Amino acid sequence: MAYPDDQLGEGEHVLLHRHPHWKLLVGPLFVLVVVLAGAGFLAVLTESLAWRTPARAALAVIGGVLLLWLVLSPLLRWRTTHFVVTSHRLMIREGVFTRSGVHIPLGRINSVRSRRGLLDRLLGSGTLIVESASDEPLEFDDIPEVDRVQSLLYGAVEEEPDDRYPDGR
Repeated sequence: MAYPDDQLGEGEHVLLHRHPHWKLLVGPLFVLVVVLAGAGFLAVLTESLAWRTPARAALAVIGGVLLLWLVLSPLLRWRTTHFVVTSHRLMIREGVFTRSGVHIPLGRINSVRSRRGLLDRLLGSGTLIVESASDEPLEFDDIPEVDRVQSLLYGAVEEEPDDRYPDGR
């Protein structure tokens, strides 16, 4: 089973499962283009050098490290970050090698707010602010369709458990 299905309890089902907004991938895509174009340009420049093989090997190593660090790492971080609303709780999980997560039962959520700047409004994302029984509000940045998520979460919090499922699940 894949996440979040392997975390669900009896009678619990996923209402929403999102990764952060795709705008987080624009920077790594730009870096990918720049690194590949720069490596190609430098490879052409080294064509006439007597020591072109070591120079190209150094370019390949430097380009590979840059791609791993500035492209693959953010992509993996994006892919392994999950924002999930189930019928019983809100779950956030992130991390590649060391995973961390927050699970908040819907009954413990006091309020749900969102904040959207100009770029967020243009791209359809925003920051979700969840106040629960904990000390400080939790902020989740770059949530796609944040208004829809806020409405869904607010509706799930306000529903009585008996109203949620007519068959008593």
